[in-house]
Amino acid sequence: MSYEFQITRCVEFSETDLAGIMHFSNFFRFMESAEHAFWRSLGFSVAGSRNGVELCLPRVHAECDYMAPLRFEDEVLVRLLVEQKGRRSLTYQFRFSRLNGPSPQEVARGRLTVACVERQADGAFKAVPLPEAIADKIQQAPARLLVNGRPLGKTPVALGSKRQRPLLQPSRPLPSLTTQLSTAG
Repeated sequence: MSYEFQITRCVEFSETDLAGIMHFSNFFRFMESAEHAFWRSLGFSVAGSRNGVELCLPRVHAECDYMAPLRFEDEVLVRLLVEQKGRRSLTYQFRFSRLNGPSPQEVARGRLTVACVERQADGAFKAVPLPEAIADKIQQAPARLLVNGRPLGKTPVALGSKRQRPLLQPSRPLPSLTTQLSTAG
């Protein structure tokens, strides 16, 4: 049975934004790549019916907290851990570590929950138990390996800061959309 998987990725130029850092949405793509590779390592695919198993795995929750930026050509280790194995769902934790540099640096943490569903004739989804062939190969990671510090979903703080403050704080209040529209015309 398996509860952990790791892949290494290199940040491509097309994955960066105008500030020269990896766009936040690409962390979710990296999570999905790790999840798909995890399933392939077990002999399965997340795509429809393969290997005699019919299922759909829509995402029902996704989150990511960022602690440091990634840049073009950074080498990134993406570690997947099975946080929770439910009867009809799986929750994964992800840890992103920059590998180039004097020592690995954790740059982000993510979480993804997928539901196991079956598509009905009318197109609706119905939650169903994980097929036994899959459930037998996946187990929940030991608690000692899971994130046990700051819970995911909390506001990250500036690294090296003496006082707890959000990473990004507007220097002045942001104007509302109504204010922007009324001054534009």
